Amino acid sequence: MGDNRSGMAGYAELLLKHGYSVLLPDARAHGASGGELATYGLLERDDIRRWFEWLELNQSPPCIFGLGESMGAAQLLQSLETEPGFCAVIAESSFSTFREIAYDRVGQLFQTGPWLGRSILWPVVEGAFLYSQWKYGLETAKISPEDEVAKSLVPILLIHGALDGNIPPRHSRRIQGRNKSVVLWEVAKAGHCGAISTAHDEFEARLISWFEVHSSRLSDQSLSSLQEVWPRARSQKLEASFHISQTASTSTIT
Repeated sequence: MGDNRSGMAGYAELLLKHGYSVLLPDARAHGASGGELATYGLLERDDIRRWFEWLELNQSPPCIFGLGESMGAAQLLQSLETEPGFCAVIAESSFSTFREIAYDRVGQLFQTGPWLGRSILWPVVEGAFLYSQWKYGLETAKISPEDEVAKSLVPILLIHGALDGNIPPRHSRRIQGRNKSVVLWEVAKAGHCGAISTAHDEFEARLISWFEVHSSRLSDQSLSSLQEVWPRARSQKLEASFHISQTASTSTIT
Protein backbone atom coordinates (compact mmCIF):
# COMPACT_ATOMS: atom_id res chain seq x y z
CA MET A 1 0.00 0.00 0.00
CA GLY A 2 2.95 2.30 0.14
CA ASP A 3 6.40 2.91 1.52
CA ASN A 4 8.12 1.38 4.49
CA ARG A 5 10.47 3.40 6.66
CA SER A 6 13.13 3.67 3.96
CA GLY A 7 10.80 5.79 1.85
CA MET A 8 10.76 8.51 4.52
CA ALA A 9 14.47 8.70 5.25
CA GLY A 10 14.68 12.22 3.82
CA TYR A 11 12.31 13.60 6.46
CA ALA A 12 14.25 11.84 9.20
CA GLU A 13 17.52 13.31 7.92
CA LEU A 14 16.03 16.79 7.98
CA LEU A 15 14.95 16.40 11.61
CA LEU A 16 18.28 14.88 12.63
CA LYS A 17 20.05 17.86 11.07
CA HIS A 18 18.20 20.11 13.49
CA GLY A 19 19.11 18.07 16.55
CA TYR A 20 15.96 15.99 16.94
CA SER A 21 15.94 12.33 17.89
CA VAL A 22 13.85 10.32 15.43
CA LEU A 23 11.79 7.14 15.76
CA LEU A 24 11.14 5.70 12.30
CA PRO A 25 9.45 2.29 12.48
CA ASP A 26 7.62 0.45 9.73
CA ALA A 27 3.86 0.70 9.83
CA ARG A 28 1.49 -2.18 10.43
CA ALA A 29 1.64 -4.69 7.55
CA HIS A 30 4.66 -2.90 6.02
CA GLY A 31 8.36 -3.63 6.04
CA ALA A 32 9.46 -5.50 9.16
CA SER A 33 6.29 -4.75 11.12
CA GLY A 34 3.65 -7.38 11.80
CA GLY A 35 -0.04 -7.28 11.05
CA GLU A 36 -1.92 -8.76 8.11
CA LEU A 37 -3.82 -5.65 7.05
CA ALA A 38 -3.32 -1.91 6.89
CA THR A 39 -6.50 -0.44 8.37
CA TYR A 40 -6.15 3.28 7.52
CA GLY A 41 -6.02 4.27 11.19
CA LEU A 42 -8.51 1.95 12.89
CA LEU A 43 -5.75 -0.17 14.45
CA GLU A 44 -2.78 2.05 13.63
CA ARG A 45 -3.93 4.71 16.08
CA ASP A 46 -3.22 2.30 18.91
CA ASP A 47 0.13 1.33 17.36
CA ILE A 48 1.06 5.00 17.45
CA ARG A 49 0.00 5.26 21.09
CA ARG A 50 2.28 2.36 21.97
CA TRP A 51 5.20 3.87 20.04
CA PHE A 52 4.58 7.11 21.94
CA GLU A 53 4.60 5.27 25.27
CA TRP A 54 7.79 3.45 24.28
CA LEU A 55 9.50 6.80 23.65
CA GLU A 56 8.33 8.15 27.00
CA LEU A 57 9.57 5.06 28.84
CA ASN A 58 12.88 4.60 27.06
CA GLN A 59 13.92 8.11 26.02
CA SER A 60 11.98 10.48 28.31
CA PRO A 61 12.14 13.43 25.86
CA PRO A 62 10.77 16.82 26.98
CA CYS A 63 8.45 16.78 23.95
CA ILE A 64 7.22 14.26 21.42
CA PHE A 65 6.06 15.59 18.07
CA GLY A 66 4.27 13.95 15.16
CA LEU A 67 4.85 14.30 11.42
CA GLY A 68 2.68 12.37 8.99
CA GLU A 69 2.47 12.08 5.20
CA SER A 70 -0.62 11.01 3.24
CA MET A 71 -2.19 7.91 4.83
CA GLY A 72 0.31 8.27 7.64
CA ALA A 73 -0.98 11.79 8.20
CA ALA A 74 -4.53 10.45 8.45
CA GLN A 75 -3.40 7.80 10.92
CA LEU A 76 -1.52 10.35 12.99
CA LEU A 77 -4.56 12.62 13.22
CA GLN A 78 -6.73 9.68 14.28
CA SER A 79 -4.20 8.76 16.98
CA LEU A 80 -4.92 12.04 18.78
CA GLU A 81 -7.92 10.27 20.29
CA THR A 82 -5.81 7.57 21.94
CA GLU A 83 -2.67 9.68 22.50
CA PRO A 84 -3.36 13.36 23.27
CA GLY A 85 0.14 13.91 24.69
CA PHE A 86 1.85 15.18 21.54
CA CYS A 87 3.32 18.66 21.95
CA ALA A 88 2.33 19.33 18.33
CA VAL A 89 1.77 17.49 15.05
CA ILE A 90 2.12 18.17 11.33
CA ALA A 91 0.03 16.26 8.79
CA GLU A 92 0.56 16.57 5.04
CA SER A 93 -1.94 15.40 2.41
CA SER A 94 -4.33 13.66 4.80
CA PHE A 95 -7.77 12.52 3.77
CA SER A 96 -10.68 13.89 5.81
CA THR A 97 -12.80 10.74 6.08
CA PHE A 98 -12.54 7.31 4.52
CA ARG A 99 -15.94 7.79 2.91
CA GLU A 100 -14.87 11.06 1.31
CA ILE A 101 -11.65 9.58 -0.11
CA ALA A 102 -13.68 6.61 -1.38
CA TYR A 103 -15.77 9.07 -3.41
CA ASP A 104 -12.56 10.48 -4.84
CA ARG A 105 -11.25 7.04 -5.77
CA VAL A 106 -14.47 6.23 -7.66
CA GLY A 107 -14.26 9.55 -9.46
CA GLN A 108 -10.60 9.02 -10.32
CA LEU A 109 -11.41 5.59 -11.73
CA PHE A 110 -14.01 7.01 -14.11
CA GLN A 111 -12.44 10.48 -14.42
CA THR A 112 -15.63 12.17 -13.26
CA GLY A 113 -14.85 13.72 -9.89
CA PRO A 114 -16.25 12.65 -6.50
CA TRP A 115 -19.87 13.35 -7.42
CA LEU A 116 -20.19 9.93 -9.06
CA GLY A 117 -19.44 8.08 -5.81
CA ARG A 118 -21.80 10.34 -3.91
CA SER A 119 -24.69 9.69 -6.30
CA ILE A 120 -24.97 6.97 -8.95
CA LEU A 121 -22.31 4.67 -7.47
CA TRP A 122 -23.12 5.44 -3.83
CA PRO A 123 -24.47 1.86 -3.31
CA VAL A 124 -21.12 0.46 -4.51
CA VAL A 125 -19.20 2.55 -1.96
CA GLU A 126 -21.54 1.59 0.87
CA GLY A 127 -21.38 -2.04 -0.22
CA ALA A 128 -17.59 -1.94 0.07
CA PHE A 129 -17.89 -0.67 3.65
CA LEU A 130 -20.30 -3.47 4.51
CA TYR A 131 -18.03 -6.06 2.90
CA SER A 132 -14.98 -4.95 4.89
CA GLN A 133 -17.00 -5.19 8.09
CA TRP A 134 -18.35 -8.63 7.20
CA LYS A 135 -15.04 -10.12 6.02
CA TYR A 136 -12.53 -8.41 8.33
CA GLY A 137 -14.63 -7.03 11.17
CA LEU A 138 -13.43 -3.50 10.35
CA GLU A 139 -15.82 -0.56 10.57
CA THR A 140 -14.07 1.41 7.84
CA ALA A 141 -17.03 3.78 7.52
CA LYS A 142 -15.99 5.21 10.89
CA ILE A 143 -12.46 6.16 9.78
CA SER A 144 -12.47 9.93 10.17
CA PRO A 145 -9.41 12.09 10.87
CA GLU A 146 -11.64 15.16 10.83
CA ASP A 147 -13.74 13.83 13.73
CA GLU A 148 -10.67 13.32 15.91
CA VAL A 149 -9.22 16.71 15.01
CA ALA A 150 -12.52 18.35 15.97
CA LYS A 151 -12.08 17.08 19.55
CA SER A 152 -8.33 17.60 19.88
CA LEU A 153 -6.44 20.29 21.79
CA VAL A 154 -3.08 19.32 20.25
CA PRO A 155 -1.61 22.08 18.03
CA ILE A 156 -2.02 20.88 14.43
CA LEU A 157 -0.41 22.18 11.23
CA LEU A 158 -1.93 20.81 8.04
CA ILE A 159 0.01 20.96 4.76
CA HIS A 160 -1.52 20.24 1.37
CA GLY A 161 -0.35 20.71 -2.19
CA ALA A 162 -2.66 22.95 -4.16
CA LEU A 163 -2.26 20.63 -7.18
CA ASP A 164 -2.70 17.35 -5.29
CA GLY A 165 -4.65 15.06 -7.62
CA ASN A 166 -4.39 12.01 -5.35
CA ILE A 167 -6.00 13.43 -2.21
CA PRO A 168 -7.43 16.83 -3.22
CA PRO A 169 -6.78 19.81 -0.91
CA ARG A 170 -10.46 20.08 0.00
CA HIS A 171 -9.79 17.25 2.47
CA SER A 172 -7.46 19.39 4.57
CA ARG A 173 -9.88 22.30 4.27
CA ARG A 174 -12.63 20.07 5.67
CA ILE A 175 -10.40 19.03 8.56
CA GLN A 176 -9.51 22.63 9.37
CA GLY A 177 -13.18 23.53 9.21
CA ARG A 178 -13.85 21.22 12.14
CA ASN A 179 -11.32 22.95 14.43
CA LYS A 180 -10.54 26.63 13.90
CA SER A 181 -7.31 26.41 15.92
CA VAL A 182 -5.81 24.25 13.15
CA VAL A 183 -3.41 25.99 10.77
CA LEU A 184 -3.47 25.05 7.07
CA TRP A 185 -0.64 25.79 4.64
CA GLU A 186 -1.65 25.16 1.03
CA VAL A 187 1.48 24.92 -1.08
CA ALA A 188 1.22 26.51 -4.51
CA LYS A 189 2.29 24.29 -7.44
CA ALA A 190 2.80 21.27 -5.15
CA GLY A 191 1.32 17.84 -5.80
CA HIS A 192 0.72 14.96 -3.42
CA CYS A 193 3.13 15.24 -0.46
CA GLY A 194 5.10 17.64 -2.63
CA ALA A 195 5.86 20.47 -0.19
CA ILE A 196 9.36 19.25 0.61
CA SER A 197 10.34 19.21 -3.06
CA THR A 198 8.34 22.20 -4.30
CA ALA A 199 9.11 24.59 -1.43
CA HIS A 200 11.93 22.85 0.44
CA ASP A 201 13.31 25.82 2.37
CA GLU A 202 9.89 27.03 3.49
CA PHE A 203 8.83 23.48 4.36
CA GLU A 204 11.91 23.05 6.53
CA ALA A 205 11.45 26.42 8.23
CA ARG A 206 7.76 25.85 8.94
CA LEU A 207 8.32 22.32 10.21
CA ILE A 208 11.10 23.26 12.63
CA SER A 209 9.47 26.49 13.80
CA TRP A 210 6.12 24.73 14.42
CA PHE A 211 7.82 22.20 16.64
CA GLU A 212 9.98 24.80 18.39
CA VAL A 213 7.15 27.18 19.20
CA HIS A 214 5.20 24.28 20.72
CA SER A 215 8.13 22.70 22.53
CA SER A 216 6.36 23.36 25.82
CA ARG A 217 2.57 23.40 26.01
CA LEU A 218 2.10 26.05 28.71
CA SER A 219 -1.37 26.22 30.16
CA ASP A 220 -1.41 30.03 30.17
CA GLN A 221 -0.71 30.29 26.44
CA SER A 222 -3.66 30.04 24.08
CA LEU A 223 -3.34 28.01 20.92
CA SER A 224 -4.59 30.95 18.90
CA SER A 225 -1.70 33.15 19.98
CA LEU A 226 0.82 30.45 19.25
CA GLN A 227 -0.45 30.08 15.69
CA GLU A 228 0.73 33.58 14.86
CA VAL A 229 4.35 32.84 15.75
CA TRP A 230 6.69 31.56 13.06
CA PRO A 231 10.25 32.00 14.44
CA ARG A 232 13.28 31.32 12.28
CA ALA A 233 14.30 27.68 12.29
CA ARG A 234 17.06 26.89 14.78
CA SER A 235 18.94 23.71 15.63
CA GLN A 236 19.35 23.58 19.40
CA LYS A 237 16.52 21.25 20.50
CA LEU A 238 16.99 17.63 21.44
CA GLU A 239 13.49 16.20 21.33
CA ALA A 240 11.87 13.08 19.96
CA SER A 241 9.81 13.35 16.82
CA PHE A 242 7.35 10.94 15.28
CA HIS A 243 7.10 10.68 11.54
CA ILE A 244 4.26 8.58 10.29
CA SER A 245 4.40 8.25 6.59
CA GLN A 246 1.98 6.67 4.24
CA THR A 247 2.49 8.17 0.86
CA ALA A 248 -0.36 6.97 -1.32
CA SER A 249 -1.11 4.38 1.34
CA THR A 250 1.59 3.58 3.88
CA SER A 251 3.00 4.75 7.21
CA THR A 252 6.20 5.16 9.25
CA ILE A 253 6.86 7.07 12.44
CA THR A 254 9.61 9.57 13.21
